[in-house]
Amino acid sequence: MASTIWRLTPDTSGRAAIVGGVLHDLPRELRRLARAETDRHERLRDRLLTAIAATLIVYAIGVVLVYFLERHGPKTEVKTVGDAAFFTAVQLLTISSQLKNPVTAGGRILDVVLEIYALVVVATLAGMFASFFHRGESGS
Repeated sequence: MASTIWRLTPDTSGRAAIVGGVLHDLPRELRRLARAETDRHERLRDRLLTAIAATLIVYAIGVVLVYFLERHGPKTEVKTVGDAAFFTAVQLLTISSQLKNPVTAGGRILDVVLEIYALVVVATLAGMFASFFHRGESGS
């Protein structure tokens, strides 16, 4: 019988609460992941580290490009490296921004590339975790 990853149980307010399984053992599972105790944990750890490293590289390149493409644009809100760092981080994290959209053609293209990268990373992370849990249930 496959182990339960999580189950829903009603709490006193009538809402569903997640209990048991992996979520209950989250600290233990995180330690197993950090130590790569099994092949599954090692694969997931390596994939997560690769995604984090790639994202940090994309972020650093994005900051530099946003700064140089946008700082002299008409009516731009990106005037400093800090503005460029904020804009790039927000684009990678939320696909929106408190700053106005880029005003230069290069800035707009870069904005779209950053948004596509963010979507790909989110989908890839979902696939990584789905693969990790699916293999865990099937015993391989």
